[in-house]
Amino acid sequence: MILYEYPLHERVRTYLRLEHLSLRLNQLAARVDALDHHFALVTLFEVMDVAARPDLKSDLLKDLDRQKHTLQAYRGNPAIAETALENVITELEQCFEALNTQPGKAGQALTENDWLMSIRSRISIPGGTCEFDLPAYYAWQHLPGSVRQGELTQWMACLIPFTQAVDLLLKLLRDSGAPQKVMANGGQFQQNLPPGRTFLLMRLALDEHLAVSPEISGNRLMVSIRLMRQGSDNRPHAVSDDVPFELTLCA
Repeated sequence: MILYEYPLHERVRTYLRLEHLSLRLNQLAARVDALDHHFALVTLFEVMDVAARPDLKSDLLKDLDRQKHTLQAYRGNPAIAETALENVITELEQCFEALNTQPGKAGQALTENDWLMSIRSRISIPGGTCEFDLPAYYAWQHLPGSVRQGELTQWMACLIPFTQAVDLLLKLLRDSGAPQKVMANGGQFQQNLPPGRTFLLMRLALDEHLAVSPEISGNRLMVSIRLMRQGSDNRPHAVSDDVPFELTLCA
């Protein structure tokens, strides 16, 4: 199954982008090749760009606090595993504290590193990090992989409170939904969202052997899905078959 996720709120869209970049950054930083570390820096700067929203930190703190108070209401409920509940509440409190004590925006400490910022200013230019443009960066790429890894770990440290908060909030959001099996009749599916609840994320699981991909649109009132298949002309074409898939709405 291939899982697609579609945010129904702009805040969740930012969270998903940060999660995507964080996963890539961790994978690249764990390797030792200089080329992997170059793209780790590219990703590090992308994280800083996405996290540059001035309200990101306050949004994360509000969401962590909201989740904590929601879960605290389940204390004493015999249908809830008390130990698991307390573990999640503790994790929320730890993420809140770590993020609240982090000064400024995500990666703000890195903006004071002139060497990193000189790379950032040229890394988006095609070929802008050649050895004749940035000889000091070229020399850094020839350091032992373990040395580069250590420095990357230090630079990534100021982003950890943000990425940990995002990871926890997205996990709780995903766990809030119950999957249901539905059918895209003639390759199309549309559903009005139930009133009284604010859904933030839609998850769609498709059998990879069907060789189809979704075009998704949605808002707080309804969601619409059109399934496409790549044709022999290398263009996507609308599917006319009935296609089963799994849909999850998360609030």
